[in-house]
Amino acid sequence: MIAPDIEQKYTDLAATFPPAEVEKWRLHRAFELVNCALAGRVRENGDPFIFHALDVAQIVALEVGLGVQAAAAVLLHEADCIAPVATAELVNTFGKETADIVESLHKISRLDLKTTGLQAEAFRKLIVSYSTNPQVIVIKLADRLEVMRSLSFFPKSKHAKKSAETLLLYVPLAHKLGLYKLKSELEDLSLRYAEPVAYRDIAAKLHLTENSRSKLVDKFVAPIKKELEAAGLKFYIKRRTKSVYSIWNKMQKQGVPFEKVYDVFAIRIILNSKPESEKEDCWKAYSVVTSRYEPDVRRLRDWITVPKPNGYESLHTTVKVDNGHNVEVQIRTERMDDYAEHGMAAHWRYKGLKQEQGGVEEWLNNIRKLLESTPAEEDLQKRFTPNEVFVFTPTGDLRQLPAGATVLDFAFDIHSNLGCRCMGAVQNGKHVSIREVLKTGDTVAIITSKNQTPNLDWLSYVVTSKAKQRIKYKLREDEARVAALGKEALERKLKNWKTQLVTDAVTALTKYFKFKTATELYVKLALEELDFALVSDALAAIAQGEKQPQSTPQQELPKQAKAAEISSDYIVVDEKLSNVEYKFAKCCSPIYGDDVFGFITVGNGITIHRTSCPNAERLISQFGYRVINAKWRKQEAADSFQAIIKIVANDEVGLQHKLAEAVNAAQGVIRSMQLLPSKGVVNGQIQVYVKNAKQLEMLLFRLSHLKGVQKAVRVGS
Repeated sequence: MIAPDIEQKYTDLAATFPPAEVEKWRLHRAFELVNCALAGRVRENGDPFIFHALDVAQIVALEVGLGVQAAAAVLLHEADCIAPVATAELVNTFGKETADIVESLHKISRLDLKTTGLQAEAFRKLIVSYSTNPQVIVIKLADRLEVMRSLSFFPKSKHAKKSAETLLLYVPLAHKLGLYKLKSELEDLSLRYAEPVAYRDIAAKLHLTENSRSKLVDKFVAPIKKELEAAGLKFYIKRRTKSVYSIWNKMQKQGVPFEKVYDVFAIRIILNSKPESEKEDCWKAYSVVTSRYEPDVRRLRDWITVPKPNGYESLHTTVKVDNGHNVEVQIRTERMDDYAEHGMAAHWRYKGLKQEQGGVEEWLNNIRKLLESTPAEEDLQKRFTPNEVFVFTPTGDLRQLPAGATVLDFAFDIHSNLGCRCMGAVQNGKHVSIREVLKTGDTVAIITSKNQTPNLDWLSYVVTSKAKQRIKYKLREDEARVAALGKEALERKLKNWKTQLVTDAVTALTKYFKFKTATELYVKLALEELDFALVSDALAAIAQGEKQPQSTPQQELPKQAKAAEISSDYIVVDEKLSNVEYKFAKCCSPIYGDDVFGFITVGNGITIHRTSCPNAERLISQFGYRVINAKWRKQEAADSFQAIIKIVANDEVGLQHKLAEAVNAAQGVIRSMQLLPSKGVVNGQIQVYVKNAKQLEMLLFRLSHLKGVQKAVRVGS
């Protein structure tokens, strides 16, 4: 039993074809199969799912102009997707040609967009490779048109994805085939869901200005009608209003409001001409129009003498009318107009598709040529508003981001953890940094590192609130974790020192070192930017009533001279002296060959500093009585020392590899490397093990002379 509404839709479809054709291509049998296969299935709005199949077949028949065979193939394809029909039955009942069309439609439906990365060029080529019959591609476009017409049934979460797919993949396909009417509707429907406010605004203004446009057209057409009739031409005139999408696109490109778009409508003169006199009649009509109105010769487009690659033929010109407005005039014959509306399908009506195999192959070859070339006039990256970009993951998922969004925004949009570990990306096959700005249509694969963590610079090149919030949260989280380590270490030291200021030590130290909060004190200690020896000294000073570090005297002797004057005694670094404990200062990491001095700490033995240490001048000037001379003993082969090198370089692919090669060439050993890109520049640190200062000097020379490296200096110099 067939439901009355379904029966009526099928009856309307069958009525568009001659009864003999309906019988020949077994349309009713195809309908029975699809009705059985889709029984009980409904669409998002509750309508029977078979409505989709019947509506696509109706578009194929009435709007595109294909025949019964194509309509039957649509129904069979929808049926076969649910309840596969044996190939033998398809061939025996409907013929091999129809069976081939159905098989091609199946292949395209099973096409995994992940394999194309949703790149328009790859998508078009795959569709063509699966199409053994030129009708297949047109049917696929009709299917997408029906989906877009029904998009309001779908969840809103799918609107942006479907609109982006349509503009990036299907609209260029329709343009290539010359299916301009279908292309225009696809564009308008995509804009309606991608930019609903802009769409409604333009549509409303078109409606409000309709009467004034009609009066202008009537006034414009009246005189040329008489002259065309006097010239013996048979014709009729169409009034064509520019599509909402075309108007919006022009507003975006030219940066003008609706009122400044002057070619909102066009006049189309359609001539009823014999094939042999088509060109002559078109130029005769052109002469009539331009003798009455002044033409803009720069806007003449002659696609009659040399048609467009997709076969489009027409004469276009723009003329000025009395009130200063410009009016576009298109002149073509009925055959040309039919082709302009229906593209390749129009040829099938004029010449017939049922030709020898060579004829079908010729059409398919023409389509392949069209699809394999890239139209220069199409800029797929500008199909969306400048306020948004639509970017795809390697698996074909669509992400909608604000304009100016970067790789890092994209990573955080996918997942917060991915954003926190993002090191860069592969954008359309090319390695880029995390600050790279994305464009609509890009396919982006995020590159991560388990050692990567957010830093404050990241906030300067993300635009999404999600990315900013997660970066700030992570920074606070990291600071809290580091501060906890510093707090634990300080408490342990205070306990060992048995200081009398345990209760108020943190507050006192925070004020003494002029930190804003105790957290800052803890972080400095944890990152070893503040030595515990200085903390011990500070506590001693506080106990004696000092509220802050003593100022450095104005007149100072050279550091080395001061160190030498302190005492004639010295320690030999690395020589085991009884009852003497010493270590290397982390603020300057001395290595063999450096000029060094010793600093006697309170309760922590002797700390060895370089004389060029950033803290040397303060230690010598304020605590000179605790400074002693030091020298190195003879170095042994197994000795190695740690040094930290600061790197500033251009943000280029392969930088990490080049730095590692330079370290290896200097026979150094990398302990760790951290590179943080920011606005085209990488700032980072390399911790290396070297034998002595001479080797480190050679390493710095090699690094600083690498192409793209702006600076390579030792930390603590």
